[in-house]
Amino acid sequence: MKPPRRTPLATVLGTCVLVLALAVTASALTALVTRPTPATAAAGPGRHWVNTWTGMPQLTEPANLPPAPYTGERSVLVDTTLRQTVRVTAGGSRLRLRFSNAYGDTPLPLTAVTVARPRDGKAGVSAVEPGTLRRVTFAGRDSTTVPVGAQMVSDPLDFPLRAGSELTVTAYTARGQASLALTSHPGSRTTSYLAHGDHTRDPDLPGATAVDHWYLLSDVEVLASSRTEAVALVGDSLTDGRGSTTNGNDRWPDQFYDRLHGNPATSDLAVLNQAAGGNRVLNDGLGPNVLARLDRDVLSRSGVAWLILFEGVNDIGTADATPEAQRAVTDDLIAGYRQIVVRAHAQGIRVYGATLTPFGGSTLYDDPAGEREAARQRVNAWIRTPGHFDAVIDFDRAVRDPAAPERLQPALHAGDWLHLNPAGYGVLAAAVPAGLFRHTS
Repeated sequence: MKPPRRTPLATVLGTCVLVLALAVTASALTALVTRPTPATAAAGPGRHWVNTWTGMPQLTEPANLPPAPYTGERSVLVDTTLRQTVRVTAGGSRLRLRFSNAYGDTPLPLTAVTVARPRDGKAGVSAVEPGTLRRVTFAGRDSTTVPVGAQMVSDPLDFPLRAGSELTVTAYTARGQASLALTSHPGSRTTSYLAHGDHTRDPDLPGATAVDHWYLLSDVEVLASSRTEAVALVGDSLTDGRGSTTNGNDRWPDQFYDRLHGNPATSDLAVLNQAAGGNRVLNDGLGPNVLARLDRDVLSRSGVAWLILFEGVNDIGTADATPEAQRAVTDDLIAGYRQIVVRAHAQGIRVYGATLTPFGGSTLYDDPAGEREAARQRVNAWIRTPGHFDAVIDFDRAVRDPAAPERLQPALHAGDWLHLNPAGYGVLAAAVPAGLFRHTS
């Protein structure tokens, strides 16, 4: 009888290693399945991050740079505290900030940042409520540097915010930005304050320089209920609020938000104003064209479920007033609108098209032969055609003069027959059917 064959030691060891590797792999897979993802862990069950305020980033034009001495020959905001207020549109238990260096060609160093509630809850004030100042950190540190073309998100901060309230954000840049390529949103319609030195923890900034622009800050997010969703508004100066009241929060997006907030069925919706004066759908103007900025300003924003598109007047108005040029811009605008709808639908976002409002009598865009008005009518006819958008918001019908439909109602414009006054913006806000915003989840 032959003795039993012994398994070689190398084979035994190899088998043990294989079994151990399989066990480790199984444990790792189990951990991946059962362990919450970082996003889930940070938000908690039944909650998610939602943008509650936005300011579309733009390259600051020379006329909108901070005044001397805060702008030098080759740098800006050196040893400067910047205090600004923003109106949040959704409430939450925690917040985080986003700072943008989208148009910077040098890194943007932030030395210190704080948040607080403004004095008496007002917009555009330099004082804050005593005892509300909180330090903002980035990866646990007071300071951070925003790389060229990038943005930086702060750490989450326990700071309850009420929907519709104002938030004060104060930033100090010891070294400033080493160029004049500053990222901002000039059309803030809100007063901000500049002062030399680090005053991020000061309760007020007496003697500070007032400017009606926002700089550096691009977003505020809140940790909100899973039912809280956002409506993004893409537009030009009519949505950015030219003709509205500085520190009055009476642009049409503000008044539209007030309507939503006053209705229990829509009181938990956020409104994100992603507009800029002079903006166009097809070509760059003040800020990149809509087709270029759609991903950045809408599709990547937290919690967006709806998009209202109200833009195209500047495309028509800057094209030559000839039949050929206006036919071309009409066709291109319609093709651009189709692209926006397709790209938003791919992200599950419903798109509502707003008709273009009249500009008859405007020295900028009206032409004697009426070629641009004919183009506006063709574009509006396409917008109103069922099936092109998920719904239509007829701003044209709401504000045009019944006796002269190529013009705005005289009582509603801001004096230039192109932009609206606060009453006119109120009419636009009232023209948006609240029933369009049923929760998607």
